This record gives sequence, C-alpha cells and structure tokens, in this order.
Amino acid sequence: MYVIGERINGMFKDVRQAIQAQDKGIIQDLAKKQLAGGAHCLDVNVGPASDDPVSTVQWLVETIREVTDAPLAIDTTKHDVMATGIKAAGKGSVINSTTGQQEKLDVLLPLAAENDASLIALTIDEKGIPRDANGRVEIALRVVAGAMEHGISPDRIYVDGVIIPVSADQMTPTHVLNTISQCKMLADPPPKTILGLSNVSQGAVYRELINRTYMVMALAHGLDAAILDPMDTELMDALITAELLLNRNVYCADFLKAYRASAA
Repeated sequence: MYVIGERINGMFKDVRQAIQAQDKGIIQDLAKKQLAGGAHCLDVNVGPASDDPVSTVQWLVETIREVTDAPLAIDTTKHDVMATGIKAAGKGSVINSTTGQQEKLDVLLPLAAENDASLIALTIDEKGIPRDANGRVEIALRVVAGAMEHGISPDRIYVDGVIIPVSADQMTPTHVLNTISQCKMLADPPPKTILGLSNVSQGAVYRELINRTYMVMALAHGLDAAILDPMDTELMDALITAELLLNRNVYCADFLKAYRASAA
C-alpha cells in the first residue's frame, strides 16, 4: 500500500514551532523518520503556522528536498499555495486535494496535468457528502471522467471516500468500505483509493486500536493508499502483516524489516 506520512503539518506543535523559527532540523528529521517507518510519500501542510503560506510551503519543500527526493503531497485548500508547492515539489507529486465540485475541478485538473501530478479527490460535491457509497461513487466517476478529458490517467486519481468519525456517524465506515470496493469497477485502469485514516477515530477512546482495525478492514476491501503516521509502529506492523496475509507481499521470516527496507 502507498503510505503518505502525515506528520509535516503545521497543526502539530513541533512543526508549527519549526516553521515559525525556520528550523530545518525538525522538518528534516520528521521527513527521514517517516520514510524509515515505511512512508513512500510525505504530506506537506502549512496549516495555521504562517501568515505567508505561499513562502512557507516553498521553504518546507526546499527544506525536505535537502534530505530526500521522495514524492510530496501538497495539502492545502488555497490555490496559490498549491500552485507554488506542487511546482517546487516536482514530478511525481500529489495534489491534496480537490472535491467533485466543478469550480475546483476546473482549477486543479489543469494544474495536475501541467505538473504531471496525481490528485486526491474527496467525494464531496455541491450538495455535500453523500449519505451512502452509491453517491460517493457517482462523484468519483465524474472526477475520473474530468481527469481523462485533461489527459490524466484514472490510476493517477486517488478517490477518498471521506470518512466521518465513527463517534459521530457509525454507518460511515461501512459506506466508505463499499466505496473502496466499487471504485475498482469505474475504469480500466481503475482509480486508486485512499483514506485519511485518523479521521475515523476522532473524538473516540482507543483511537490507535480503531485506526489499526479499520486499516486492516480497508485493505481487505482493496484500499490502495492511506495518509497516516508511519512512525506509529503498531499501526505499520498491522498494515504490513495484513498485506502479507492478502498475498500482496511475498512472505519471508523477517517480513516486517523487509517491507520497511523496500519502502525506504
């Protein structure tokens, strides 16, 4: 599974302080630790840490690029920040994210095509988040069709079924699992599917247990990618073991170590 490390985000205290102090060491250390933990890509989100997010995203990308060429997922709702970040990140990067709203697709699909970037698409449209999987898949299909019109292959679209915390809506986790399964039938090649994993456990106790369990369930439904904390060893061990049991990886006696070595 494609793992996007979530920790370079201005919502976290250590990252916010690093941004405000222009302390490269903290950012670079987080980048290296996430990659060592099994991340293939690093999410980059300025968050509320700066009054000048355009300059800050440029600084964050350049800081990370001093220690790794790994793909970066630029995470923002602001177009000028996205345009600056995705250009600085270079080929193979990820736009995080668009929705199915036409006004956003009209801006972000051309940006993805221009920068040879993949695109995370939240299954939200002008009416909000659909109540069930069918509504989510309808939005995903519109995004895939729009992407193809811009020359973007469906397998460069990551469909996010938009998980609502189980503490707020206990039906949503099932709807998102069904969305993951149904997206496999949308195109050839099919779009990929992704989760912002930690959202499922917000406001709940036993958050780590809920995250781990839902990750394994989603993998069994065909999940392709997740935004998560790869420094959570128990979570990553569950992920790696589930992929082994689903025959996605070749067994060896030291399969946990082998997975992390291959991802680094």
